[in-house]
Amino acid sequence: MEKINRTPFQGIINIIRFNWHFYLLSLLALAAGLLFTQYMMVRLLLWGATAAILLSLVISWYIYDRSSLYSLQWLDEITLRTHRRIVNIHAGFDETSRLLAHKFPEAGLQVFDFYNREMHTEVSIERARKRYASYAGTKTISTAAVPLEPASVDVVFLLLAAHEIRDPVERTIFFKELRRCLAADGRIVVLEHLRDTPNFIAYTIGFLHFFSGANWRRTFEGAQLTLEKEKKITPFLSAFILQKNGIAS
Repeated sequence: MEKINRTPFQGIINIIRFNWHFYLLSLLALAAGLLFTQYMMVRLLLWGATAAILLSLVISWYIYDRSSLYSLQWLDEITLRTHRRIVNIHAGFDETSRLLAHKFPEAGLQVFDFYNREMHTEVSIERARKRYASYAGTKTISTAAVPLEPASVDVVFLLLAAHEIRDPVERTIFFKELRRCLAADGRIVVLEHLRDTPNFIAYTIGFLHFFSGANWRRTFEGAQLTLEKEKKITPFLSAFILQKNGIAS
């Protein structure tokens, strides 16, 4: 199978491309403030805000262009038992299905997209969907009804996607559905930014878009899933490896 390469700045370019409105408005506001304010304290705050935006871009470049995120090397250190039947689920923007197909060429891969325009309102996702075609055979699903037979999947991947389910009840129902589909010795791999100190340093108030580790654990417990392992991919990304906890559905 052909090697899959990413361009050196693909990640950061996509971030700016899909969120250009935020960066444009921020730069205009900062420029206006610096030009028209005479108060040194305000100018210092504006320069600080500018530095924070630049820092977030540098960290994003490290995460999405320089780390092992898209090489999937971090999966080598995670015991997945078996991976004959794998499912990748995303929220409208899929950068990982081709990578998973390349890493697990002998596995049967199904790809699902749970993005719902009425419930998941990120404008960046709409732009990404217009820019990139879906992986061949991708099926649109509801978070309340995953179209898989019980115990029919070895590994479910949710890579930087599950946080788009903002409602906690919907999120728990979704993970219960994934548990239903999971084989007895199967695993769910959830990769997410957390609402923690490193991500606050990286994204300031933008870290509020993420959930805390405690919040994720409540979701997993509510779905009757056991956290087998938690691993840091970078200081800004956490992988949760989940399995069934043995309680009947």
